[in-house]
Amino acid sequence: MMGTALSRWTMSYFTAALAFLVGAQVLMIAGYGFPAVPAEAPETLTLVHMVTIGWLSLLMCGALFQFVPVLIAQPLRGGRLVLPALICLLSGLAFLLAGFLQLAGTIDTDLPLLAVAGMLLPAGFLLVVGVLVGTLLRANLTLPARFVAAGLACVLVTVTLGALFALLLSGFLPALAGLDFRTHALPVHIAVGLGGWLTFTAIGVSYRLLPMFMLSPDGERASSRVVWWSGIAALVLIALASPIVAMVEGTGLMATPDTATGLAATLGLVSLILYGVDLAFFYRHRKRRVIELNSRAAQGALLALILSALLLLALLATGTLGQHVGALLYLVAFGWLSGLGLSQLYKIVPFLTWLECYGPVMGKKPTPRVQDLVVERRDRVWFALYFLGVLSGTGALLVNQPDVFRVAAGATLLATLAIVVELVLARRLYNVEDGKRLPDGTSRPRLFLPSP
Repeated sequence: MMGTALSRWTMSYFTAALAFLVGAQVLMIAGYGFPAVPAEAPETLTLVHMVTIGWLSLLMCGALFQFVPVLIAQPLRGGRLVLPALICLLSGLAFLLAGFLQLAGTIDTDLPLLAVAGMLLPAGFLLVVGVLVGTLLRANLTLPARFVAAGLACVLVTVTLGALFALLLSGFLPALAGLDFRTHALPVHIAVGLGGWLTFTAIGVSYRLLPMFMLSPDGERASSRVVWWSGIAALVLIALASPIVAMVEGTGLMATPDTATGLAATLGLVSLILYGVDLAFFYRHRKRRVIELNSRAAQGALLALILSALLLLALLATGTLGQHVGALLYLVAFGWLSGLGLSQLYKIVPFLTWLECYGPVMGKKPTPRVQDLVVERRDRVWFALYFLGVLSGTGALLVNQPDVFRVAAGATLLATLAIVVELVLARRLYNVEDGKRLPDGTSRPRLFLPSP
């Protein structure tokens, strides 16, 4: 990692992502979107895409531009496309959100806002995938890199379906208007997006980051390979459930989409169980006995992932998945994915700041430690408050208490803002002792723009 070049625009991706996270939480507290309105309402779609694209996808893209080179020990290829990708993603997301507001009647215009989004967002993600795949193809793929490659394939599927939805809603695809496109494609859009692009990629990155930060053995394990294969099989089944059912029925055998979905859920559960076994191995065999706050906070995200799997099984067993899918998706998005993202940002931002500021004088002058850029004893409470708020919010959604949910969302917002402040303080070297802050030959990094 120390010998890897810094990705110039990673901090810009992180800043934009955090802004969308805070904005989405503010809207939830204000009662905008689900559960105040139905899950399919334009207001809810606005909120959902602020989280999934604005927060989680921008966070993932920024992280991958920095860590894919680490995974394969190769420099980033096509780095000049990273900024155009960010511009396309931000402008496309702006048009998408405006398009949903147009559907809600908040914006009155005849401009095909969703159609424009349906072109800009795929362009942005294609640039992202092109840069990362071009980099991955330069080396033999380690297991974490193979997870990332699968996640990149999933984002292409997700974005393609999303673009079709946008064009269909704009009236540009009359051939699909008479088809039951939404019933078959929407579950795939959600499952492959959350389960493939975001979760599968996060698993791959965590297989590298957590052992690296805890000094744990990171060799490829048999259980990790099963996680990969079972996860891939589950994603393929989800994506191809309808065609598979049609083929089976053509042979005269009985089959339903629920059969493929149940098998996919079983394989996904196997993948998650063995992933948990691997993480327990990392924590148990770490050389760093006292782990840092980011690794402790990641345990909260992993607990949320386990609870999400258990909740899914319970909802499937009771036949109430449709009734409580909002609570499940909230726990996945904010407990597992956002919790893991915030916990690792707490380490990544100081780590990259240290490399940017003190890397040029490393070994030549006394420098602070990476952990000197943050104050862990002050920040533990914020991660605890965040996960407590997420669990309370999930419970409120399950028992249909929207006012309690808004209070719980307020707790997560407070914790998020506090964590963001700590990241800004780390970026500005505020916690470093005056005598060690800026030795000769160093300069304070910019907050979110690359150094000149």
